[in-house]
Amino acid sequence: MTSEPRQSLQDRVAIVSGGGNGIGAAIASALAARGARIVVNDIDPARARRQAEEIGERAIAAPGDASSSADVSGVVAKAIEEFGTVDILVNNAGMDQAVSILDLEEEDWDRLIAVNLKSAFLFSKAVLPGMIERGHGRIICTSSVVAHRGAMNGGIHYGTTKGGMLGFARTLARQMARTGVTVNAIAPGVVDTDLIRTHMPDEVRARVIEDIPLGRLAEPGEIGHAVAFLASDEAAYITGATLDVNGGFWIG
Repeated sequence: MTSEPRQSLQDRVAIVSGGGNGIGAAIASALAARGARIVVNDIDPARARRQAEEIGERAIAAPGDASSSADVSGVVAKAIEEFGTVDILVNNAGMDQAVSILDLEEEDWDRLIAVNLKSAFLFSKAVLPGMIERGHGRIICTSSVVAHRGAMNGGIHYGTTKGGMLGFARTLARQMARTGVTVNAIAPGVVDTDLIRTHMPDEVRARVIEDIPLGRLAEPGEIGHAVAFLASDEAAYITGATLDVNGGFWIG
């Protein structure tokens, strides 16, 4: 008799914000590989549809701006209409902007804070009533190694949001601890995505790799596997934690 694999997410329903490409797409694929039904949210409808089609019949695209309360409500409503519930939320929507604070405009600060941090508040508030009613839920927030180290090439607003994600996850974990809902954060290091390959010069990439004890960048799938673990029943006693997946880039 074949038993289900450990970390099975069979028929759990997961919303992945910013799930259309990069780390978000890898997270969506990793959850789907363990049996979850996936709602791919992305501000770019084409990216959302492409990733949902790549996953297959167990996924749907739900485009929308994760920083808009109306769009977030629409995404959650679509998930419930299609699949009946939301068991897992991955707050992954994000953007970066490499700029000095001296050159940073107020509207750029506000936009990035909204996309990277306000989105976690909006999505979490939208799915929590159903999770609390069922006595089970998983919320995972994507932070970054820059929450520990400070942003290297990104802007101060980016580093601020990634640190904020840790405070958000820990506080929400405390508030939800008796409800059956766990809340954790994942802090990837430098991940070998199209964005990094396009915008990180070869000499900078070489210096970064030299500083990583494991001697390489992370593969997107490695972040996806870590998120899938936090979403699983095997992680039921983990809440308020930060899982650092950075090859030793930040050690103590």
